[in-house]
Amino acid sequence: MNPVPAAAGKNTNIAAENRVVFIMKAVIQRVSRAEVKIDGKVISEIGKGLVIFLGVEKTDGLKDAEFLAGKITELRCFDDQRGKMNISVREVNAELLVVSEVTLCTGLASGRRPGFENAAQPEEAKKLYHSFIKILAGRNLRVREGRFKAHMIVTIFNDGPVTFVLDSRKKV
Repeated sequence: MNPVPAAAGKNTNIAAENRVVFIMKAVIQRVSRAEVKIDGKVISEIGKGLVIFLGVEKTDGLKDAEFLAGKITELRCFDDQRGKMNISVREVNAELLVVSEVTLCTGLASGRRPGFENAAQPEEAKKLYHSFIKILAGRNLRVREGRFKAHMIVTIFNDGPVTFVLDSRKKV
């Protein structure tokens, strides 16, 4: 879907700056290992790979999930012999850990308390979260997952540190 513009003013620059844009977001961290615990029990863990925190907003759809999965699959974020990030997730057979992250969809423009009005409704977000995981698995990647809507303890050993932010609306 298209971005939802705010009330247009006479100055088009101000109107463009004030528009609300909904996007599927992923924060990606390269890790040497990571795990997810719920109630003190490990439910998922990976070795060398990526932890993907995924936020699903109201206007996100399957095309957003497909775009992000494609970008992540070919992301060249692992070092070659010269120490340059030049090797893709697929090439190193990296493991992926996908964790739902509703706070990526919060608005903090006013006040100090996060607003969740941009986040997709839980049932729709859950469908897209699982679709995203299936798309990655369908690309012959080793994918693990957190538990949707659960309180999780995520332990990450960030390798680098290396962290990327992707969104489905920046397709250029």
